[in-house]
Amino acid sequence: MDTQPQTAAGKVLMHFAISLDGFVAGPGHTMDFMAGMTVRPGLHDEYIQTTGAVLAGRDGYDSAIGDSRPYGGAWQGPIFVLTHHPEDARPSEDITFLSCDVPEAVRIGLEAAQGKNLEIFSPTIGKQALELGLVDEIDLHLAPVLLGDGIRLYDAPGSKPVRLAMVGDAAKRAVNLRYRPEPAS
Repeated sequence: MDTQPQTAAGKVLMHFAISLDGFVAGPGHTMDFMAGMTVRPGLHDEYIQTTGAVLAGRDGYDSAIGDSRPYGGAWQGPIFVLTHHPEDARPSEDITFLSCDVPEAVRIGLEAAQGKNLEIFSPTIGKQALELGLVDEIDLHLAPVLLGDGIRLYDAPGSKPVRLAMVGDAAKRAVNLRYRPEPAS
């Protein structure tokens, strides 16, 4: 099953590749679980064309993002890194460090996106934005891997479940998947 093509409509998206056990990054924000992952043709181009700005977290910036650009460097645009300590952040071209609350960061990001979408690349910021009603969509690309440890998409022990509705024509409440373990190499 696949989703409808992404549109540039000034939406706030939480956008992640995710393991079957709910991790968007391995320990230390490693992203090597994505190696060899395939997506439908044209998917990256959809996001490159529809993304106007990115909102990231400081841990991800320091650990994994650094000077790299989203979508293998094919996307160019403003990146905002939300941090409590902008004064000790390593400067980088086209990166703006913000020290404000999540609603203000989302407002700044949407304004910079100029009618295109704001992608949130931080599960911590995404969780806060979701709880504040600021997220329009959650776009996930499921990787057929079990990481067992790392950075969870939504880590909120003790909170109430957040019900989600499938975007598009499908009114399904569940997606059925079947996998078989690959032999260890």
